[in-house]
Amino acid sequence: MFVEIRKIGKNRKYYLVHSYRVGDRIKRISRYLGSNLSEKELEKLRKRAEQLIKSQTREKSLFEFELSKKQIEKMRCFDKQIKINHLQNVDWTRFTEDFTYNTNAIEGSTVTIGEVKKLVEKKDIPENNDELETIGVSNAVSYIKTTKKKLDLELIKKLHFLCFEKTKSFAGDLRTVEVVIRNKYGQIVHQGASSEQLKTLLNKLCNWYEKHKNRYPPLILAALIHNEFENIHPFRDGNGRVGRLLLNYVLIKHNYPPINILFSDRKRYYKTLQLFQKKGKIEPTLRFLISQYKKKYK
Repeated sequence: MFVEIRKIGKNRKYYLVHSYRVGDRIKRISRYLGSNLSEKELEKLRKRAEQLIKSQTREKSLFEFELSKKQIEKMRCFDKQIKINHLQNVDWTRFTEDFTYNTNAIEGSTVTIGEVKKLVEKKDIPENNDELETIGVSNAVSYIKTTKKKLDLELIKKLHFLCFEKTKSFAGDLRTVEVVIRNKYGQIVHQGASSEQLKTLLNKLCNWYEKHKNRYPPLILAALIHNEFENIHPFRDGNGRVGRLLLNYVLIKHNYPPINILFSDRKRYYKTLQLFQKKGKIEPTLRFLISQYKKKYK
């Protein structure tokens, strides 16, 4: 982003300008900051405008996403790397336990895989929040496996509620506050969409899926829905787990086997999310998902 100064008579008007890519096109957006500003005023207004522009371009990123027939065919190569017809006999008990362990561990849960098995198989009674969320996530896996409900706002909220009904007072509720994600150095690596726009953006996300679900290969659909959901970040907490459930919801609805993203591969997983958020690149996510398939279904 850069500040553009336009001289009109004796006045100097300031605009913050940003160019960004949507598919194969470069778009330009500008925001008026004011006229005849001091350096202090300019800096303050620029910071606010940067946030608004980032939010605005992020909100457009998926909803303007269109692949040409040539691009679709090119991306089908990712699907061809796995033989889907050989992966239909999913051991759902094993998958539920593995997925529940890994998706919670990515978010900091200390429950071991052995403890997860006992909790899922009801051989142990949950005693703390991590263990309660183990039961919650496993219930959510059962839900996406069997539900006939279409992808909509209520389904998204339902998944969050199932995961966190016993541990979070805001289970199933969209956030009313703004959120940012920081790395271990305190630097902001992602800022969620404006809380005022959450319902609109999630409805657009679901409408985009309905429009494209029969046009794009399932792996691309699932990756895009997951990544854009993480961009929006609609809940105060638990977005990662709900996003990975949505990823599998889409795959299952298109007769693809579910994917278990491994805790041990979380750094690569985060990197693919950042490449999508910052540069709109979906190919790294597709390559990553293929690698997870290959590890699970050897």
